[in-house]
Amino acid sequence: MSFRNRLTLFFVLIVIVPMLSLTVVLFSLISDNENGKQDAGVAARQRSAVNLYEAEKAEAGAALAKVSGDRVLATALREGDQEATTDRAQELLGTLRLKRIQITRDSAVYTDVGSRTATFPATGNLAFRSGGASFGSLRVSRTGPRAYAKLVKRVTGLDVVITRDGAPLASTLAAGSTVPAIPAERSTVTVGDQRFRTAAFPVEGFGGSRVQVAVLDSTERVRADVRSQRIYTALILLGFFLLAFLFALLVSRSLQRQIDGFLQAARRIGAGDFAARVPTTGGDEFAELGHEFNQMSGELERKIQELQDEQARLALAMRRIGETFASNLDRDALLEIVLRTAVDGSGAAGGRATMRTRPDGQLRQVAQAGTLDDLTAALRQAEAAVLESGAPREATVGGVTALAHPLRAVQQGEEDGPPRVTGIVSVGRAATPFRPSERELFHYLAGQASVSIENVGLHEAVERQAVTDELTGLANRRRFQEVLGGEVERSRRFGQTVGLIMLDIDNFKKVNDTYGHPAGDLVLKEVARVLRESSREIDHPARYGGEELCSVLPGTDIEGAYQLAERVRIGIESLRLPIRTADDEPLQVTASFGVATHPGSSGDVRSLVAAADAALYEAKHSGKNRTERAAEVPSA
Repeated sequence: MSFRNRLTLFFVLIVIVPMLSLTVVLFSLISDNENGKQDAGVAARQRSAVNLYEAEKAEAGAALAKVSGDRVLATALREGDQEATTDRAQELLGTLRLKRIQITRDSAVYTDVGSRTATFPATGNLAFRSGGASFGSLRVSRTGPRAYAKLVKRVTGLDVVITRDGAPLASTLAAGSTVPAIPAERSTVTVGDQRFRTAAFPVEGFGGSRVQVAVLDSTERVRADVRSQRIYTALILLGFFLLAFLFALLVSRSLQRQIDGFLQAARRIGAGDFAARVPTTGGDEFAELGHEFNQMSGELERKIQELQDEQARLALAMRRIGETFASNLDRDALLEIVLRTAVDGSGAAGGRATMRTRPDGQLRQVAQAGTLDDLTAALRQAEAAVLESGAPREATVGGVTALAHPLRAVQQGEEDGPPRVTGIVSVGRAATPFRPSERELFHYLAGQASVSIENVGLHEAVERQAVTDELTGLANRRRFQEVLGGEVERSRRFGQTVGLIMLDIDNFKKVNDTYGHPAGDLVLKEVARVLRESSREIDHPARYGGEELCSVLPGTDIEGAYQLAERVRIGIESLRLPIRTADDEPLQVTASFGVATHPGSSGDVRSLVAAADAALYEAKHSGKNRTERAAEVPSA
C-alpha cells in the first residue's frame, strides 16, 4: 500500500468514520429529543383535559346537591311514585340545564332521564329522615361527550377521542376517520395516513361504565422539525468535513513532498550516487529523519568503499590461493578447497564437484558446499553443456543461474594422449545472475584446480609406471618386494598366514626361438591376464622377472595357495594363442608352479621366496605343468 493510500485510509479512520458515527448519534438524539418534547406537550395537555374534567364534575356536583334537596322529588321518592319521580327529574333537567339524571335503588335503575351519551356524572346518596336509611344513589351530568371534546380541543389544540367501554362516544378527528383503539398507556396510533402520539385517562361513567378520554397530537409537525434540524446538523457536519478534508489534503501534500524527497534520494543512492542528500528544513521529526538519512548515506558510501577494497584484497588472496592449487597433489582435499573457495568468492548459494572413477564411468559427486536443494536442475544443465562442449558453460533454469567448469586429467593407460574431462566443478545461486567479476574468479579458480588435477593425474601415472611392469601390466619386482615385506610383517604382528605362488612358463625360450620375441611377449601378456583374472581382490599378482610370475596371497594357507595355483595352471593350459604351430594348430603353453606360506614354509621374506622357488623347480624337474608345495618348516 502506497504512502498516499495510507494517508487516505488514516483520514477515513480518524475523520470520516467518526463523523458518520456522530451523524447517526446526532440524528438519533434529534429524533428522540423531538419525540420527548412532543410527549411532554401531550402530557401537559392531558393535565389540562383532566382539569376541564374536574371542573365539569364539580359543576355537576353543585347540580347534584340541588337535585337531592328538591322537596318535590323527595316526596315522590318517599311515596314510591315512580312516575312522579320521573316527571320531576325531567323538569329538573330543564331547570338546572342538566344532560342526565339517574336514580338507582338496590343496584337497579329506578329513574333515568336525559341523554344516554352524557358523561362525567357527579354521584351521591339519596337519604331521608325516616329511619335514616339511604333510598339509593343519584348521578347527575351537565356535559355531553361532544361538547367536552370540543372544549378540550379548543383549550389544548389537540384532537380528542372519548370512548365508553371501548365504543367511541365522541371524536374531534376529521369526518369519516375510523376511530382506532387507543391503549391506556402513552403510545402512537395511525389514523388514515396520519400518525398521532396519544395520552389517555379513565373516568367513571353512568352504571359503572368505564369512560376513557384520549388526547391525540399529530407527529407530522415533529417529523418536519426533525427533518429541519437534521438538515441543519448535516450542513454543520459537512462544513466541518470540508475543513478537515482541506486540512488533511494540505498535510498529505506536505508529507508527500517530504517522502518524495526521501524516495528520490534513496533511488540515487541505489544507483550508486552516494552524494545525494535529503533537504532538512525545519525542526520536526522529518527533518531529524533527513539528517539521519544523510548521515547514513555518507556512512554507506564509506562502507561501500571499504567493501570494494576488501573485495580487491580478497580477489588477490584467492588468486594466490589458486596459484598454490596447481602444485597440490591431494585430489580430494584439492576439490573440497576449490569448491568452498569458489562458492565463497563468487557469492554462490552452493556448489558441487563431480569426478569419474574410471575413464568410461559416470560422473560421481565427490564434494559439496552450501545447499543444493533449489540448484540441482540448473547445475545439471550447466554440467551437461560442459560434457557436450568440453568448455566452461553457464545455464539458467527457473531463476537459478549455474556456472560449470571442466576438470581434466591424464587417464591410466592414456599417458601419451591429451588430458580428458574427468570432472566438473559447478556453482549456482537464485534471484541474481553472476557478475562478470564473479564469473572470472570462479573460472580462474576452477582452471587452477584443473591444472592441479592434471598434475595429480601425471603424478599418479608416474607412480604407476614406477611400480608396474610395462609389458604385462602387473606389479613389477620392486612393488612385489614391498608388498611381500608388508604382508609378512602383518602376518607376524597379527598371527595370520600369507601365501606365495611362483610360476614359470614351460619351454618359454623355445617359443622365443621358434616364433620370435613378439610371440613371446604375447605369451607373457596372456599368462599375466589369466593370473590377474584368477586372483582375488586382495591378492597381488606381479612379474618377478623374465618368464617368471608370482602372486602374494594375504590370509591364505598352503592348501588355499595350492588350489589357486591349480586354477591358474588350468587356465594357462586352456589358452589357445593366435600363433600357428608347424601342425597348423593354435599354440598352447603350460606353466609350472611352486607354492609356499609364511610361517609354515619360512621364517622371513627371503626364505619364503626361496621355499616357493624350490617348489617351482621341483615341479619343473617332475615333468612340468604341475604344482608343488613347499616343505613345511618345523616351528621353533
